[in-house]
Amino acid sequence: MKYYPAFLDLKDKKAVILGGGKVAERKVRLLLQAGADVTLISPDITAHLRKLVNRGLLQHIERTYREGDLKNAFIVIAGTSSSVINRKIAREARHLINVVDMPSEGNYIVPSILKRGPLTIAISTEGSSPAISRAIRKELERHYSTEFALYLKFVERVRKKAMKDIVHAKRREKFLKSLASDDLLNMLRSKGFGTVRKIIESSLNEKS
Repeated sequence: MKYYPAFLDLKDKKAVILGGGKVAERKVRLLLQAGADVTLISPDITAHLRKLVNRGLLQHIERTYREGDLKNAFIVIAGTSSSVINRKIAREARHLINVVDMPSEGNYIVPSILKRGPLTIAISTEGSSPAISRAIRKELERHYSTEFALYLKFVERVRKKAMKDIVHAKRREKFLKSLASDDLLNMLRSKGFGTVRKIIESSLNEKS
């Protein structure tokens, strides 16, 4: 395995993105969702990115990359249209650096991501085929619908209640394990969150 898989805590960490096109839009969205302090450096940016800047969600430096732009950055994404500039950025970087479309120039790659509320599934082929990563993600999207986002948020509340209300340790452990049973997850897919919620609430009341 060439890469070490990890989920990073980027809250309030400085993130610098070089480039202002559609790729930058995707990167900015994920970084903002993670709570990063985002700076975008590009002479031109898309209309969507402009809206984010106008809302004060990120800083925009309206010019091309200059040496020193990466100072104090925790994470860097080089996504300009120039491979020469991207290589310069990679050479200056002394931190986490992703070079779009040239993974060997950086020290980390961005996986294809499936997000369902608290659930995050990251798919990587270690750069051998991003297209296959995307294909697998689309397959998983059909298997893990938005019902899972609702279910996970519900399970978080139920788990806290069970820890408090089910005093018998073995009974509590059995109940918590049942929340991830094949039967419940298949029912979630076939009958939806509402049906599963009623079953779990009834079971929790019986065990409390």
